[in-house]
Amino acid sequence: MATDVILPVLGMAQDTGKIVEWLKTEGEYVTQGEPLVVIETDKAAVDLEAPASGILARITAAAGDEVPVAQVIAVILADGETANIATTPAATAGADSTAASTTSAPLAPADSFTNMGVNPTTVGAMSGSNGRRLASPKARRMASECGLDIATLRGTGPGGVVLAADVLAASTSAVQSASTTVMTPSAMTVTTAPAQQQRSTLSQPDAPTMSTTWRLMAERTTQSWTTIPHFFLAREVDAGQLVAWRERAAQQATEKITFSDLLIKIVAEALRRHPRLNASWTDGNIRLNDEVNIGLAVAVEDGLIVPVIHQADDLTLNGIARRRTDLVSRAQVGKLRLRDLQDGTFTISNLGMYGIDAFNAIINAPQVAILAVGRVADRIVPVNGQPTVRSMLTLTLSCDHRVVDGARGAQFLATVAELIEGASAFT
Repeated sequence: MATDVILPVLGMAQDTGKIVEWLKTEGEYVTQGEPLVVIETDKAAVDLEAPASGILARITAAAGDEVPVAQVIAVILADGETANIATTPAATAGADSTAASTTSAPLAPADSFTNMGVNPTTVGAMSGSNGRRLASPKARRMASECGLDIATLRGTGPGGVVLAADVLAASTSAVQSASTTVMTPSAMTVTTAPAQQQRSTLSQPDAPTMSTTWRLMAERTTQSWTTIPHFFLAREVDAGQLVAWRERAAQQATEKITFSDLLIKIVAEALRRHPRLNASWTDGNIRLNDEVNIGLAVAVEDGLIVPVIHQADDLTLNGIARRRTDLVSRAQVGKLRLRDLQDGTFTISNLGMYGIDAFNAIINAPQVAILAVGRVADRIVPVNGQPTVRSMLTLTLSCDHRVVDGARGAQFLATVAELIEGASAFT
């Protein structure tokens, strides 16, 4: 039986994916699970694996094409089969699945999008049965932020669905129209740099080539910083028990234990107690997430990516260390899978290994908080009125004020601090 290769749902903030490179060619035999095509998500460029074994045929999207999620981009044939597919969304697809039947529907109904991990009641109607204009979640959010009526926009997606690109085009057109009306030749001023400055500029070396990962990081952080009302809470914590816990774990664990592993374990427990910090802001609504999936910011040569340790609250310390080691090692060689970057509900960014004492991190949308971790360092602090040297750690929590207020953020940070300072009891 032939199997469709479908562009999977990439995340709540993205309605299309870009084909970066096909790793296999038409007519070539592929094995289930092997990398088939590189796609660009809203987080990084990752490999999409073959959903079945067979002959790759009928590639419908070339490198550089923007493809709507759930669209068929190729078919894998079993022996003796021929392909007959259309470039329309598949009838059903799972968030991690890329396989469906070879029959495609013009547009997946609302219950099919639920199967793909998108809740239409939460992120906006995907079906036109209720009279609402067909539009992706990202398009609805952008239209709201730009003050545009989505019902008036032309959709270029499958079945006339309004995509983010359509909103951007409409917004740009409106701005250009306004500029044409306001700006007249008499009001325009052109400033020419002095000749010396021009020569200096021309002599500068070429700017470094921007990688896909760096561009995506730049776009996401800019969008987050300009659209999310950030506020920050900082707290110094006595890390003596944390240091002792790591030393004990190093002797007992089968994996190398880092401070990040200990903090993932602690933060997972704190998120259980404070579910509002484990939420998402999606299409103007607060969504409490069932799973505790903690992303760990990882610096790679081309930028910053955030692989996710899924269901961290159910893992042992050894299990967390094992997954962290695997994710970081594959991130550094560009071998992360799509699943590795999906469904994060909270992020930890640790710069302590670089000697940083404290910093403010930018929220990884649609998450509502991120914890910035500095280094563990000896400091003189007052204990019972006397100066004492203690191992101290500074934590800074960035919060989305639309979901988390100051009191909730402070309570969460207090729980994290208590678990760190009482790490011997926590273990």
